[in-house]
Amino acid sequence: MPCDIDRFLEDLDTLRRIGAYKTGVHRPTYSPQDMESRHWLAARLAEAGLEPTIDGIGNVFGRHKGEGPHVLAGSHLETQNHAGWLDGALGVVSALALARAGLPVDVCAYADEESHFGGGFLGSRSLVGALSDANIDAATNRYDGTPLRTALAQAGLAGRPRLALEQDRYLGAFEMHIEQGTQLERAGKRIGVVSGIVGVRQWLISFEGKQDHTGGTTMEERRDAGLAAVRFLAALDEAFPRIRGERSTWTTGRIALDPNAPHVIPGRAEVTFQFRDISDAVLDRMEDCLRALVLEANRRDRCPATLSPIARIEPALCEERFQQAFASAAEEIAPGCAQAMPSGAIHDSQLIARKLPMAMLFVPSKDGVSHHWTEDTDRDDLALGMKVLFEGVRRILA
Repeated sequence: MPCDIDRFLEDLDTLRRIGAYKTGVHRPTYSPQDMESRHWLAARLAEAGLEPTIDGIGNVFGRHKGEGPHVLAGSHLETQNHAGWLDGALGVVSALALARAGLPVDVCAYADEESHFGGGFLGSRSLVGALSDANIDAATNRYDGTPLRTALAQAGLAGRPRLALEQDRYLGAFEMHIEQGTQLERAGKRIGVVSGIVGVRQWLISFEGKQDHTGGTTMEERRDAGLAAVRFLAALDEAFPRIRGERSTWTTGRIALDPNAPHVIPGRAEVTFQFRDISDAVLDRMEDCLRALVLEANRRDRCPATLSPIARIEPALCEERFQQAFASAAEEIAPGCAQAMPSGAIHDSQLIARKLPMAMLFVPSKDGVSHHWTEDTDRDDLALGMKVLFEGVRRILA
């Protein structure tokens, strides 16, 4: 059957109204709005002839009832707070459109890719066997501290079994997403054939000083942990550009001073720092540089620095054959519209790639905006992305 582009766009518009906020959406994980969207999707999956299930972690799964070979497609339904209408939803609705077009697709809306609870990615982690009961017991909401077990009960999910990925059932897994950056827009392209998803290494860098009075303590006596952190970050910003990869990024996401008072020398400073790249070799080089900078800071500074790992996510490369199928489909449908590119953001497909070969397809984000209610993509680009996804998956299944 042909792919119904009009209904695909209509479904996106319908989903956009669930939790609408300004021109975007506010649909936090397990909120009433999030659960409304999950039940809406389950009903649409049943209408498309799939067997729908909402499992014990909130995954919405639509199982194709016919013969294979099968593929898996989807993304997530929850949003960042007061965020955009396409991040996640695009991948779910495009997967639904593939199923409606008669392809042997299992559709999944993975739970909590946006990390409202614990380490996030609860749904995809659960499917691949990387989420234990102990992880669930320990997880809390990062905004209000609600235990995950409580949130699951309030959402009506307590006691439901959790699904496990049937690895042998699938040729591979697919996800369409907005780019969440400006590379396509700046290049004048409309389709990104994703080469892989970056790895992330995140660290806590703490500096121990001496809390004291800002006026009575001379400059020769003081051990200012805040200034030690600033000096370290300046050295880091000078060193990292010399060892980076082409698409490496690094971010100081949080700086906390203790006691954080205007008339007190901070006795402790904490910096949360992360870097990303698609190459393990580049990530190793960046980690070596970071460790060397800590050693040098401890040689020169009066406030000892300690480096502690917080999180490590490995890069995931997209299947070459799938990339070729998407690239050739894009060239046939709209010649010159596509380019190969890595994903600087992390996605559920990164977890699914532990079990299945996978591929992703990007459409542009206007002005690169995402995780904000002004996030948007031209409807013509959404339609083109859907056409390329459909034709690419059709070729892979052929």
